[in-house]
Amino acid sequence: MELYYSFSALIVLASIFAYINYRFLKLPSTIGIMVIAIVVSIILVFFGEKFLPKTFTHLHDLMSSIDFTEVLMGAMLNFLLFAGGIHININDLKEQFRPVLIFSTAGVIISTFIVGFGMFYLLPFVGLHIPFIYCLVFGALISPTDPVAVLSVLKQANVSKSLETKIAGESLFNDGMAVVVFTVVLQLAIGNEVDLGIENIAILLIKEAGGGLLLGIVLGWTTSRLMREVDDYIISVLVTLAVVMGGYLVARQMHVSGPLTMVAAGLFMGNFSMKFKMKSITQDYLIKFWELIDEILNAVLFLFIGFELLMIKDLNHYIIPGIAAIAVVLIARFISIWGPTKFMSFRTRFSPQTIKVLFWGGIRGGVSIALAMSIPKNEYSNAILSITYCVVVFSIIVQGLTIAKVANPKRIADEEKELESIALEESH
Repeated sequence: MELYYSFSALIVLASIFAYINYRFLKLPSTIGIMVIAIVVSIILVFFGEKFLPKTFTHLHDLMSSIDFTEVLMGAMLNFLLFAGGIHININDLKEQFRPVLIFSTAGVIISTFIVGFGMFYLLPFVGLHIPFIYCLVFGALISPTDPVAVLSVLKQANVSKSLETKIAGESLFNDGMAVVVFTVVLQLAIGNEVDLGIENIAILLIKEAGGGLLLGIVLGWTTSRLMREVDDYIISVLVTLAVVMGGYLVARQMHVSGPLTMVAAGLFMGNFSMKFKMKSITQDYLIKFWELIDEILNAVLFLFIGFELLMIKDLNHYIIPGIAAIAVVLIARFISIWGPTKFMSFRTRFSPQTIKVLFWGGIRGGVSIALAMSIPKNEYSNAILSITYCVVVFSIIVQGLTIAKVANPKRIADEEKELESIALEESH
């Protein structure tokens, strides 16, 4: 019942904040909820113990009772990634497969090392000393773009389909690579012996990422065949819920990537309806159900992120290092996007406007906070969590609210036409 009470309180708060945002702030729903939660957290941190002691204690106890890492990585993320996968067109993803693959693998590794080196050399100038291996841990957890935050913000931004697929595809698939890199570096940081041979890391990546994708495809194909025989929207909804909840349990037992399992299953099930002739009413109910799940869990997740401020000790001591980290992470993001686009340019051309949107659309979110909270408690864990929180809040609020202005669809279309004409001239 403890979990039920906690989730009930979060739903009530999310609905109140969503209403306030809709009536007064008029920000994108998830960002508005997070902003209000942060404001409430700041007020409680500074004045709560003196003026509102019971409210401060209740909220602090509520957040303390919930294991954010387990709730997000072990439950919410599965539903959100499956919902995200359902809404991506597989044909659009095939067209953008090469850039999505490179950004979600090489891009994560490049960013991890740039952030690691950047933080190691920059932090001493702002009075904070963190060993290089822990700077690399921070680089690994902050490098993946958060699929939840990205997909939530992309709904508000009017970008072209190809660009939306690149950004959304990268964010959905880079979790597998990021978790492997983070796991290896963290094991080194806490003193465990890890075989850093290319062969061992490749096997780990193939098992984690490849196994997750394969399991997702098997689940998606099997349940799609079952749904073809029973064209009923209630059973279809129940079957998809079973895929998400049961699929995660299977992935956990097999020690493969749960997030990638959900992405693959969602992609497969979201693109089978034409072939299997699902009735339009069934398809409509199924899509609307998962849109609703997506919106509700997004609201709760961003509320979580806002209230995590209550759990971070001495955050004000890490504001300056947090600002330094924001600069380093943005530089690393730009290089990890710009570098691979130059490598791909002989096959796939990227306009300056496209690169700008890919760079600014690399939004960090709850996944980074969850990974930071999974670091065993030591003298550096609170500093890393605090700096991560600063980067995530900046990313969601500043980048999230401005990506629509950065993404100029007309300029992107004009630049892409110009690149196509240049490519045609060169081919002749």
